[in-house]
Amino acid sequence: MATISELIREEADGTLSFGDYTLASKTKKEDFAAGGASYKVKTFKEITKLERDGYFVYESTPGTAVGNFNGSKEGAVFTVDGAEDAQITLEFEPETEYSVIIDGKDTGNIKTNLGGKLSLSVELDEGKSVKVEIKKA
Repeated sequence: MATISELIREEADGTLSFGDYTLASKTKKEDFAAGGASYKVKTFKEITKLERDGYFVYESTPGTAVGNFNGSKEGAVFTVDGAEDAQITLEFEPETEYSVIIDGKDTGNIKTNLGGKLSLSVELDEGKSVKVEIKKA
């Protein structure tokens, strides 16, 4: 996958792909319409961030490229690619446990904080996408 040259795009199946971790300076695209919502993406080598209708959805440090992102308060499924290991934060329901599966391996349950944030680490090797599945436990 490597990068999304247009920064964000809607795939044929309705999912979103976004991010370009190869950019040296912060680049953003606002007001991207998809699925009845307006998205904003900011991305470069240090961070990738996605907002939907002004609300936080996804953030990674350092920056990543995300493929086929499908998310709701019930969970999310996506692939992620980056130059190095990444810390990923997503927003779900507050104080709720979610099951996390990374590349087919169950990594256990993670409970969101009071604000609904869930953080996880993903080991990445450039050029190899990792599948992440998160669902309400």
